[in-house]
Amino acid sequence: LDEFRLHHVRKNNGDSLSGGERRRTEIARALVVDPKFILLDEPFAGVDPIAVEDIQAVVARLKYKNIGILITDHNVNETLSICDRAYLLIEGKIFKHGTAEELAADEQVRRLYLGRNFELKRKDYLHEEAGKGKAFESARDKE
Repeated sequence: LDEFRLHHVRKNNGDSLSGGERRRTEIARALVVDPKFILLDEPFAGVDPIAVEDIQAVVARLKYKNIGILITDHNVNETLSICDRAYLLIEGKIFKHGTAEELAADEQVRRLYLGRNFELKRKDYLHEEAGKGKAFESARDKE
């Protein structure tokens, strides 16, 4: 509970949790079975920008722990900023795949999906503290 900053809501009903608390609870529940992979379906939908950063930090922590993560999401900025590889589907088929940088630089991808003015903004949650095994700070903790 502490790792996901959920201790303060441990006795609350699920319907009283915020969007970010719900997402962190979903991820924590998935980790109970010690998975090698986790599927996150639209983890950034319906959550505020600070909660998005919290979830991105959780994803980085899971990557650091060698847990594979498959994310399906329409929030391309939030997703591409933290992923190692991405697959762009059009009409249910893989249209393009590659690193976030490769997709962001691809003219066809920009024209059909990202938009010409898209800028990839990478987030580096795996900083020196992660290598020392220390907990990641959330955006709220820094305030």
